[in-house]
Amino acid sequence: MASTSPFPSLQPKFQSTRRSSKPSVRRVIFPPIASSLSENPLQVPPETIESPGPKELPILKIPGNYGFPFIGPIKDRLDYFYNQGREEFFKSRVQKYRSTVFRANMPPGPFIASDPRVVVLLDGKSFPVLFDVTKVTKKDLFTGTYMPSTELTGGYRVLSYLDPSEIRHDKLKRLMFFLLEFRRDHVIPEFHSIYAELFNGFEQELATKGKAAFEDASDQAAFNFLSRALYGMNPADTKLGIDGPKLILKWILFQISPLLTLGLPKYLEELLIHTFPLPPFLVKSDYRRLYDFFYESSGPVLDEAERLGISRDEACHNLLFTKCFNTFGGMRFVFPNMIKLIGRTGSKLHTQLAQEIRSAIKSNGGRVTMAAMEKMPLMKSVVYESLRMEPPVPLQYGRAKRDLIIESHEAAFRVKEGEMIFGYQPFATKDPKIFDRPEEFVPDRFVGEGEKLLKHVLWSNGPETETQTVGNKQCAGKDFVVLISRLLVVELFRRYDSFEIGIGTSALGISVNLTSLKKSSF
Repeated sequence: MASTSPFPSLQPKFQSTRRSSKPSVRRVIFPPIASSLSENPLQVPPETIESPGPKELPILKIPGNYGFPFIGPIKDRLDYFYNQGREEFFKSRVQKYRSTVFRANMPPGPFIASDPRVVVLLDGKSFPVLFDVTKVTKKDLFTGTYMPSTELTGGYRVLSYLDPSEIRHDKLKRLMFFLLEFRRDHVIPEFHSIYAELFNGFEQELATKGKAAFEDASDQAAFNFLSRALYGMNPADTKLGIDGPKLILKWILFQISPLLTLGLPKYLEELLIHTFPLPPFLVKSDYRRLYDFFYESSGPVLDEAERLGISRDEACHNLLFTKCFNTFGGMRFVFPNMIKLIGRTGSKLHTQLAQEIRSAIKSNGGRVTMAAMEKMPLMKSVVYESLRMEPPVPLQYGRAKRDLIIESHEAAFRVKEGEMIFGYQPFATKDPKIFDRPEEFVPDRFVGEGEKLLKHVLWSNGPETETQTVGNKQCAGKDFVVLISRLLVVELFRRYDSFEIGIGTSALGISVNLTSLKKSSF
């Protein structure tokens, strides 16, 4: 039995059907739910994108090669991180092979990953095969061609590394749905309380320093919000204190450092983080502090875990991973990028958002509710467009369960059972054959008729128009992330007419400084 979202009002009102593997079966085209103001028609209609149609595509050999053992993966790794950079690494190969499907090696390669060979998918038509668990397995593929040591997760393979075919996946995902349902009434009031305090702090910092760094204060606010909203616990009142965010970031670094560049000299960085995994014992005591906090805060959820047949220990490690890696890590990526994209668009959009948000709140008796936010189509579109432009998990992997035919817009390709398939999501969600002006941040893209395009917003490990269930790998907190992203925009523009920013870079994302906050004048 599929579990349903604890935030049903966030679910688009579509009836979704999965496409059959048989070319003759057409996909249902969804009616609009509410979204975009694209000035030009789409280059390829949705029917052409979703269905092979009457004309069969030619089956071609997948271009590209892996090079010599050891040498090829090292060369591709150096290109990916240093010689070209990630975007150019993919773009140059699309141009070289004249194909959005090709073979390459993905980092980290030797000696962390035993087999770096993948089939790369870079368009919006081929990419969704990575979500079809009847065609691909997702077992141990959350971070890609390697899996971090389970010593970093209490000795357990946590939910993110489980395939839906595994019985533990069903039980653990049900537990995450229970947590969200159990605490759903606390989300909006706790968000308002925490983020009102955050913005007050930004105002004070601007007054004294002329700018306010978004990330550090936002990290603390995010951890406090998640702890209070989902667990009813204020970290400052526990032994953990205010150390949560820095402990989490250090722990996450030990898991994904093989996929990062930290700004160190190239060959030093290659040796330290791309060739051998960082030893888990270096974060053991930090992780224990986080574990103890969650164990003490999660009584009712751990009781439910036992009812589902999960030990309290395993459940606690999974709750920690879900909150700290998935949700906190996601907020740390999504929130700064959303501020960046909205900030760059300028005062015209800011005024439109402020007017829409304040009007909807006023007509709802001055209260922010999910029903009130449903009356904010521009705000909703801005959130979806941010998730399209900057998906928080850009790299997706799956291993073919059987021989497959995978179609791009121009051709079809044979993939053999057992081959690793990889997709870089920002290319798929900026596919010019699906989206008009794909590289632009178009705030009203998903307003009105534009809502039809939501099926191509894929940030949650599945289409935005589909529902997360125990039988798929779509993010259990999909609707929760959309909700809190909306709440951030609402909180921002109920307080301010406009704001200005400065942008920098950091190892785990961008760096945003607020340089101006213009208080509400109407």
